[in-house]
Amino acid sequence: MKRPLLLGGLAALGLAAPAQAQPDWSRAPRVTVSLSSFKFAPAALRLRAGQPIILHLENTGSGGHDFSAPGFFHAAAVRPADAGKVGGGSVDVDGHGSVDIALVPAAGTYALRCTHAFHSMFGMKGSIVVQ
Repeated sequence: MKRPLLLGGLAALGLAAPAQAQPDWSRAPRVTVSLSSFKFAPAALRLRAGQPIILHLENTGSGGHDFSAPGFFHAAAVRPADAGKVGGGSVDVDGHGSVDIALVPAAGTYALRCTHAFHSMFGMKGSIVVQ
C-alpha cells in the first residue's frame, strides 16, 4: 500500500511545497467602520469567509480609539505589510485618523470592542460575523 508524501517529505527530497498565491488586493472591496465617541458604525459587521477585504477604520472623533478583535485578527490572514498595524489583536486609530488593514477573514463570530478606559462600557462594542 502506498502512502502519500507529506510536505516534510517533499522538503527532504529537495522539492518545494507550492507557494500560496497572494490575493489581488486591488480588487478587494473596502469595508469602512467609523469609530466615534462610544460607538462603531456599523456595530455588526458581516463578512464573507475567504474573501479578501480592505478594512478601513476611520476615527471621526478627536480622541483615540481602537478596534480590538483579537479572535478575528488571529483567525484572519492579514497581509504581511499590514501585520505591524495589528498589535495584540487591536488596531489603534488616532483622532481624526484612519488605518487600512488588508486581510482575508476566517469563518466565525467574533467580539469587537474599544479597549480604552470605559469606552466599551459606554457602548463602544459590537460583533463580526464571517460566513
